[in-house]
Formats: sequence, structure tokens, C-alpha cells
Amino acid sequence: MNPHKTLNFPTTDLVILAGGQARRMNGLNKLLQTFDEEIQLIKIYNTLQSQVNQVWINSHRDHALYTQLMPTVQCFQDDHTGFQGPMMGMKTAWSKLQSDFVLFVPCDVTFIPEDVLEKLHQTLTQNLLSSVAVVNINGQALYPFCLMRRTAVPILEQHLALNQRSLKTCFQDLAHSELVFENNTLIFHSINSLDELQQHRQIKKLLDSQLILKNA
Repeated sequence: MNPHKTLNFPTTDLVILAGGQARRMNGLNKLLQTFDEEIQLIKIYNTLQSQVNQVWINSHRDHALYTQLMPTVQCFQDDHTGFQGPMMGMKTAWSKLQSDFVLFVPCDVTFIPEDVLEKLHQTLTQNLLSSVAVVNINGQALYPFCLMRRTAVPILEQHLALNQRSLKTCFQDLAHSELVFENNTLIFHSINSLDELQQHRQIKKLLDSQLILKNA
């Protein structure tokens, strides 16, 4: 954590969720892909690391590559094998770290709103019955992009024990709150296929060209 930055919220760790199979990406590790100008890991790390205590990566592969790119990150695999989804990564995270708050960010996110962590903390403070605050962009709740209290752990464990892995369903039991952001230039909140990645890059290139012409 940046010792020179004053943070107006409790100590929080960041966990990047990268434990999926990426089947629609032909198995490519999305955290090591370049969606915009930077590799996803570098983009997420550089945007958020100054606001958090420690950056973690939940992933079943490429740990050596992650630490080569960002030597200070720590990596962990799910408690159980079999690609059981982001809820398993969230549950496992709580056994690895000491903070009472975790910011979870999906590895394929395309847009990280400004001051998102501080605003998520404000949302939880205003909704004391909520154990999780979810980022909502343009009316769509991005359930893996959330701030969670440690008090959520028993509910996570309960849903996993019942083989119920829907974050939306689980978060309803956590009385989740939502923090809404708007971004009129955003087409994809996350990248889930090679086709979406190609479209994202084309649209980004077009928007950048229009901005250059506007400022010329």
C-alpha cells in the first residue's frame, strides 16, 4: 500500500479473480491478455494497488508469470479443484488473508471506475445490513466486481455446500447493495470470447481516432 496516500476507509486487500477455464477464449489466460494499452494484470494492479494493503491473484496457473510481471503480488488456488467458479475463489480468499474487507475484481474487466474502492466502502457504510457492495455499470450488476466484508463467509460456505454457485443468488442472502456508474462509451463490461475481444479493440481504436480528430 502507498504509505503517502491517506485512505478514508478500512484496510482492504485486492483479489483478482482469474480461476476460470476461459473456454470461449480457447483457454487463453485473460489476465495476461492486452485488451487496451496494457496487459490486464498490469492495468488492474496499477489502477488499484496504491489503495489496498496487498494484491492477490486467484488462479490455477501461471503464478510464475504473474510474479515476474508484478513481484509483490501473491497467488493462490481454489481450496477445491474443478473450476468451481468465482464463489469458490472468494471463499478461498478469506482463508489466505487477514483483512476484514476484500475488493474482488474479475480478470476480464474492461473499465475500472475512478475511486471505486472508496465509493464501495461508502456504500457499505450507508447499508450496514449489507455484507457486499456490487459495482453496477450502465444498469448491469457485475457481481464478481464487489467489495465484501468478512461477515459474508458463512453464507458463501453455505451456498457452496449446497452446490449453489450463482453469485446473484448468494448475494441476495447477503443483502447486497449496488453502486451505479455510467459510461456511455463502454460496449463490453468484460471480455468473454475472442469475438468480443476483437470487437472491443476495434471500437476502442475507432473511439481513439475520433478523439484525436476532435483535438486536432
